[in-house]
Amino acid sequence: MAVAPLLERLRELAQHTAQTPLYNPVFQLSHELSRELERGEIALDDIEAWVGELYDESLGARAARIRRLLAEPAPDAVPPEDFAMFRGRWENPVLHAVFTAHPTFLLSPAEYRHIAEKALGETQDGSARPESPEITLPFEHGRAMAAIANAQHARDRIVSGLCGEAREKWPEEWADFAPLPFRFATWVGYDMDGRTDIKWHTSIGFRLTEKAMRLASYVEQLEAIDEAHPLLDTLRPAAKYAQARADDFAEDLSEPAALSAAANRLTADDPAKLLSLAPLIAALEQEAGETDGGRAIALKTLAAAMRADGLGMGWVHFRVNAKQLHNALRQHLGESESFDIASKSALATLARMVEEVEPRHANFAALAIESSTAVRQFLAMAQILKHIDGDSPIRMLIAECEQPATVLAALYFSRLFGIEERVDISPLFETDEALEHGGRLLDSLLAEDVYRSYARKRGRVAIQTGFSDAGRFLGQIPASLAIERLQGRLAEAMAANGLGDVAALIFDTHGEGMGRGAHPGGFGDRLEWPLSPWARRRFSGAGIRLEPEASFQGGDGYVWFDTPEIAFRTLSRIAAEARRAPVTEKDPFYQRTDLSLDFYRAIKDHQQDYFESRTYARAVTAFGLGLLNTTGSRKSRRQSDIASDRDMHLRQIRAIPHNAILQQLGYPVNIIAGMGSATAGQFEDMAGLLAESPRGRQIVRLVRASNELASIKTVAAFGELFNSAYWASRPYRGTEDHIAGACETLADYLIGDDRAGTFRRLASRLRVDALKLHRLLALVPDETPPSDREHTRRIIGVLQALRLTLFMHMLVKAVSIPAFSRANDISRHDVLEMIFSLRTDDALKQLRRAFPTSFPVLDDFSMSEPADYPAPGRQGYATIRDEYIDPIERAYLLSLRISTAVANQFGAHG
Repeated sequence: MAVAPLLERLRELAQHTAQTPLYNPVFQLSHELSRELERGEIALDDIEAWVGELYDESLGARAARIRRLLAEPAPDAVPPEDFAMFRGRWENPVLHAVFTAHPTFLLSPAEYRHIAEKALGETQDGSARPESPEITLPFEHGRAMAAIANAQHARDRIVSGLCGEAREKWPEEWADFAPLPFRFATWVGYDMDGRTDIKWHTSIGFRLTEKAMRLASYVEQLEAIDEAHPLLDTLRPAAKYAQARADDFAEDLSEPAALSAAANRLTADDPAKLLSLAPLIAALEQEAGETDGGRAIALKTLAAAMRADGLGMGWVHFRVNAKQLHNALRQHLGESESFDIASKSALATLARMVEEVEPRHANFAALAIESSTAVRQFLAMAQILKHIDGDSPIRMLIAECEQPATVLAALYFSRLFGIEERVDISPLFETDEALEHGGRLLDSLLAEDVYRSYARKRGRVAIQTGFSDAGRFLGQIPASLAIERLQGRLAEAMAANGLGDVAALIFDTHGEGMGRGAHPGGFGDRLEWPLSPWARRRFSGAGIRLEPEASFQGGDGYVWFDTPEIAFRTLSRIAAEARRAPVTEKDPFYQRTDLSLDFYRAIKDHQQDYFESRTYARAVTAFGLGLLNTTGSRKSRRQSDIASDRDMHLRQIRAIPHNAILQQLGYPVNIIAGMGSATAGQFEDMAGLLAESPRGRQIVRLVRASNELASIKTVAAFGELFNSAYWASRPYRGTEDHIAGACETLADYLIGDDRAGTFRRLASRLRVDALKLHRLLALVPDETPPSDREHTRRIIGVLQALRLTLFMHMLVKAVSIPAFSRANDISRHDVLEMIFSLRTDDALKQLRRAFPTSFPVLDDFSMSEPADYPAPGRQGYATIRDEYIDPIERAYLLSLRISTAVANQFGAHG
């Protein structure tokens, strides 16, 4: 390895910490590399080669993690079961898998494919060259559809196997088997929470595209069974019709005439306008019962796919924010704007409105002229159910839902547009407020007659629990425990209000990064972390059927479905977990509440102190979002000017970038911090409980996995970039006279900067807590000690040192650029601050404007009057570009490649 000397040097430097505890090996290595770079002993070409090698290793590490999870030992043997038990296990979804598109498209499609194949041993060692596609909404939708298509093929293999097993074990009864082990859904193109770039016709167009894709796959599947099958006469024209309508809605529909033409073609009667698969499913099932062998299994497999997906690639989830619903509601109240959605009178008013509302009919023109975002979503859902797919229900997710009246507002609009019986309204609980008061919301909501009537019509009560805001506001561990308590309250509320005869659908939105709610310990932990055995027992004890649902998020989640084979391995692992006997024994974590509740509250308080801390916020936002690559079509934060970057609040940054920044700084605070301090004074008792409790061991596995990758020394090293004393001392002995001026300028510039102290204070606080954590972990047996822990830590340490070297190079180059005059209210000082906060693109734009390299010349003009001024051959600022501006850009691009490599070592972006 070309980087082997760097790894060895970091190991040697780390030994100095035994004699000098404050010694920082990561920063020392970056300093040594920086001196060599500025003296010309190494070049950016060398750093690029090292980064390339470490980058390829990070792809391998990511593939190895996937391979380890997929290769877990199979669960215990399946307990004996009769046909009724077999049907009960497989005729309801083991999991609803939702393919979301949060900004985690960190890698190119080629790289994700490389990882997936490498995880299965289907590719040779080597690197995958990134394609760097533009991450647009259509790109994200295409990736989601590709992942779902692979998941569908994998599910077909599982269904076929289940049918074969049923036929072998119960030959006289198996014809009645209607398997539905997995259901798939997506909100890509339908999620309006936090974005305004998704137009209503975008959602309609996507849904038509999905219909055309799925019908084409049904045709292909049926042709493989029988090329002359009579149902093909229905499916083929339907597929062509759906594609034609999708093409219509892909056009520019901004003009009323164009929209009218497209809408009229969609709404007109047509023999190929298939709106329900029910007759086809019945025909396939009947034929399967009348035949035998492989054909019967193939027919039942196709019928099962149709039953699961309907006339689309899966179900769809629309999402709005509670405030959008409240704003839409005002137009229908006929009351003053002081209407308080939190009041009891609002709940009573909305219950009455739901009971009294008369359904209205709307068309696409109504969609085009509607100004309310929330109402547009309901109108779009109505048109989809009326003209695209009349069978598949649609989920309406309500973000930041903190009042029961908000759910009734959604129910009112559902009934207003005649879609109440096909829409599952699902409040989202993920903020600290929502989780704290969510139990009371559920109690109040389920006590309303109109809601109970609605739930019985739908056959389910649906809620959504999220790990994004919860994970950063409360911390990962308190968020998980708060979520399971809320789930338990739902079971109690359903039982208390006579809803034990309907299902509970719980959508847990989490992500691949350990900072976002997907447990890194394996598929067993992944399924149980957001919906624990304790919570599941609350529902089974009340006789309530549970429908678990979880998200696979963006590129990080889609990699599990990047090929048909890895999709099959993924779903097979999940199905295998489902075949385990349910956990029935009581977990002491929930019995010893004298310890566990104090533990929960202490960690939550610790995490909330961090989130509200000025020191923590300043450190996380010290580089703005400049440590991160662009990974999605949705903006990561609101726009702000240069000055506001210094005072950016953490609530301005979305959850995934927040988690990703913590990984890049070297310490996932929202996972690790607080656990040590929460057990101070009772280490032995808490260690005993955690070791004895299955839930406790899960918590420990999460913290260990994160702590194995964490480095407080790295956090401290970032702060030294802002240390005026470092820059003033660096040329002190005369060893770097060639950059003495730059160092002096940086030292002077940073005298009043607060960031060096910020990082030191943060590192000190983390260290105090970590000492307590290590004392606790020493008392809890390590179930799966990693064999390559130190190698992985050194890989990350060298990556961090190389990045700090690049940042130093950028700063030295920036202050060495000749002075230029203020232009467009941007000064040289502003440009330097842009580079310090890694708003590098903005800085480069200003520098290139200040130092242009191309000018107009006399020969560019056709003038009749002669001139000999200016003289030809004037050269611009090419040298400044070559020596200063271009190296800054190159160094920054290399730093972003390091960011990707670090994220790969953690296993996800954020």
